[in-house]
Amino acid sequence: MRIAIVLGTRPEIIKMSPVIRACEKEDVEYFILHTGQHYSYTMDRVFFEQLELPEARYNLDVGSGTHGEQTGMILSGVERVLQKEQPDVVLVEGDTNTVLAGALAAAKLHIKVGHVEAGLRSYDRNMPEEINRVLTDHCSDYLFAPTETARQILLGEGVSEEMIFMTGNTIVDAVYQNLELATSRNNVLNDLHLEPGGYFLVTAHRQENVDVQERFGGIVKGLEFINREYRMPVIYPIHPRAQKMLNQFGLQPNGLKLIEPVDYLSFLQLESQAKLVLTDSGGVQEETCILKVPCVTLRDNTERPETVSVGSNLLAGTEQEKIMEQVQIMLKRENSWANPFGDGTTGERIVTILKEELV
Repeated sequence: MRIAIVLGTRPEIIKMSPVIRACEKEDVEYFILHTGQHYSYTMDRVFFEQLELPEARYNLDVGSGTHGEQTGMILSGVERVLQKEQPDVVLVEGDTNTVLAGALAAAKLHIKVGHVEAGLRSYDRNMPEEINRVLTDHCSDYLFAPTETARQILLGEGVSEEMIFMTGNTIVDAVYQNLELATSRNNVLNDLHLEPGGYFLVTAHRQENVDVQERFGGIVKGLEFINREYRMPVIYPIHPRAQKMLNQFGLQPNGLKLIEPVDYLSFLQLESQAKLVLTDSGGVQEETCILKVPCVTLRDNTERPETVSVGSNLLAGTEQEKIMEQVQIMLKRENSWANPFGDGTTGERIVTILKEELV
């Protein structure tokens, strides 16, 4: 069995790291193809080094562009590599343009496709990620559903039961494995003069939030309100795009500590010790649930409904009053919810399934 692991963004590197480690452990032949969707491989090399992963064999370095342009470039680049390498299966993870293009390239070459984190739905077609999820699921051969909810969604869309494997989510493996690495490093809390449980952590980067002045402004006002109400630092590692839009809209946050983006292990430390996390990231919703840290999501919907069901997360949208209201509710809850995303052995389970299916 020979596996091609196609990834292109930092969240994909993180979530595929347990699969890569499982391939190493099981002595399964594989290679990594990095598309460079968000950053060049050179810029992402630090992620591979921090997570102690082998280097990517191929680097497409497609960079940014319109959705169609970027997807087309990835599709063409991945196709050339797959024609040369002829793997037995291509693995993609999540909902990016890399995921859709990688799956399409493989399917058109009659190479089996495995979709890690299949069956997630926000039911919001305004999000490009939703289109990518749906199309990838319906051209995949092996759908690795993280939860029963995801499995039922796939069955409801007519996917054959034999193609669906409920495995848990690799994010659990990644959090457990990488938190050990993070705690052995320098303590970012000391660097920022923070006390455990004594600060709020923010991530806001989605284009439907930061590219819309009314929504981004509502988020900023909500965060300022929280800072005044609780008299605690509000730490916001701000993405360059979000910083650009902040400047463009003339938003000048008061009471927020804007810092440069931090590496993943440092972010994991910040996340695990925060009083509460406010985010528009799907992955962060999952991580906080696993880490037993309260979360408020700055969106109107989520493709991670399990986090809401178990009580680790609430949806707030982007209006300041609603954000404050949901923070108050979450801070009154006990952090005793169950983790719905698996036991931390998902990467090994996926590799085992592929070995059984591809004999």
